[in-house]
Amino acid sequence: MNRNHWTSFRQAVVWGLLAFWSALAMAEQVGCVTTEWKLVGANHRVCVESFPDPKVPGVTCHVSQARTGGISGSFGLAQDPSQFSLACRQTGPIVLPAKLPKEATVFAEDTSILFKETRVIRMWDEAHKTLVYLAISRKLIDGAPANSISTVPVMPWGER
Repeated sequence: MNRNHWTSFRQAVVWGLLAFWSALAMAEQVGCVTTEWKLVGANHRVCVESFPDPKVPGVTCHVSQARTGGISGSFGLAQDPSQFSLACRQTGPIVLPAKLPKEATVFAEDTSILFKETRVIRMWDEAHKTLVYLAISRKLIDGAPANSISTVPVMPWGER
């Protein structure tokens, strides 16, 4: 591979990764509630974010996550606890893509500066015509990852 091809290949990989991560980062913050007041730094909170499934129009998920406050939380250095909840619902006509993978990541968010994230994975339950959304912590907590699940049956929308 000559130098121009190698440069083009690297640029394509970088743009592909940016597109992938931006698709996963389409969450909108709905709001936060203070759970513990801190004298110095940000308060401990639980925040709710919403995001559409990037490949399945008509499905919206909401994830709530605990956020650590204090001085380290104010500077983004705190490790958030693996405490979250997930709810996904049909919010419009569901249009399944022609080739829906059996499993795909639809949301990922770092919950510490190093190696910990909350991830939402979509699975397709063909037998029951149901989309299954599983939220997990990507760091083991006491031997098992924290998790939450929500399902969305694929049904007609409106008067169809």
